[in-house]
Amino acid sequence: MIEIHGLTKRYGDFTAVHDLSFAVQPGEVMGLVGPNGAGKTTTLRCATGIIPPSLGAIRIAGFDLATDPVEAKRRLAFFPDEPRLFDHLTVEQHLNFVARLYGVADWRDRATPILAELEMGDKRQALPAELSRGMKQKLVIACGLLHLPSVIFFDEPLTGLDPGGIRHMKGTMRRLAREGAAIILSSHLLSLLEEVCTHVLILKAGEKVADGTIAGIRERFATHPDSSLEDVFFRATEDAPSPPLLP
Repeated sequence: MIEIHGLTKRYGDFTAVHDLSFAVQPGEVMGLVGPNGAGKTTTLRCATGIIPPSLGAIRIAGFDLATDPVEAKRRLAFFPDEPRLFDHLTVEQHLNFVARLYGVADWRDRATPILAELEMGDKRQALPAELSRGMKQKLVIACGLLHLPSVIFFDEPLTGLDPGGIRHMKGTMRRLAREGAAIILSSHLLSLLEEVCTHVLILKAGEKVADGTIAGIRERFATHPDSSLEDVFFRATEDAPSPPLLP
């Protein structure tokens, strides 16, 4: 569902991502992790078509992002860490606007359960200035889910959410995966990845350090059976030589 082959992104003489390849299948949630400057944001921006790669191929739901960008983007949703909204549109007007962009005729019927799941059913007439930081994040997610994307990218989705919102957001991600979406979740919250993700991709200095199931990554890097994903992450990204990449 998400296929990336040989992704390289250069900014002048600086290479932010080098020869990165991976795939995420329907129903999988891949955690994208790495130290600051590892290339996570660049990878997400290339994979969603916000910026073009210098080299490599990206396919979204079978469509090449370079040669068929409109069809590829019809099938994806990207939720950045900073919600960007229109100051003078209400929650409902945001949903209507997005529905018109994607040609969703029954948007009201689709919006009702989404808003209920995100605990925003009573906010339909609210303007962004009346919403908390967490509510703004939820509105962006509601808009992104309206066209039923099959490929979803989350970049730090829990920022600004209260404990109840965090619990519901994790439930939403699990539901989307059960329904067949291919999901990439980028977060520094390794406990979140451990709870939600089926797979992990670890980057360091723009290159892949490890890619596989959480169980497989833990087996490769863990120093003892009870090692947490945090322990695994630090061992995988330390300066000492890493175990060889598995095929």
